[in-house]
Amino acid sequence: MNRSVVPLPLPPPLTEAETAEAEAGLGIVFPPEYRRYLLRVSAGGAVSRLMRTENGWWWEGNEECRRDLLSVPFPHPDSYVEADAELDRREPRAGDHPDDAAFARAMAAWDDDEFEDRKTAGAVVAREHGCGFATLLALTGPLAGTMWWDGRATCDLIVPLSLDHAAGARPVTFGEWLGRDSWDLLPPGWG
Repeated sequence: MNRSVVPLPLPPPLTEAETAEAEAGLGIVFPPEYRRYLLRVSAGGAVSRLMRTENGWWWEGNEECRRDLLSVPFPHPDSYVEADAELDRREPRAGDHPDDAAFARAMAAWDDDEFEDRKTAGAVVAREHGCGFATLLALTGPLAGTMWWDGRATCDLIVPLSLDHAAGARPVTFGEWLGRDSWDLLPPGWG
């Protein structure tokens, strides 16, 4: 039996008033290409849907993202490499503790969720890929409007999605990313 997949209709675009309300409520200004997409194409579709919720404007599927970090500039992954390495050097080892309970307390004190959350500050999940992989849209800071791959589920890396990894891996812009598959924009041999 041949069953066709019928695509769901796109959510309608936002009005200028809704877009301005969302920006004011979120405390950010959307990157120009994304703003145009919201106004001319859809409030969702290729990306997580931006909608008015009981807590104000937010993106569907981004419930785990911290609102308080949205206005913080998205950090380039190179900016926290040394801090990441230092955290790894301080990871507790079971043999250094008298018992399982002491080791568990040391692990809980060491596990820095705040540090991990700050790695995606200023960004939202544009598209979820399953298994902990996601495409991120940077919304704030010098990298606003660029697209990134969150592969921390397997390799602890956030990498730029790029059209040319051999020539420096400039992150693609939102407009360059539209209509492309994030998997095709990953570095060769990624993961």
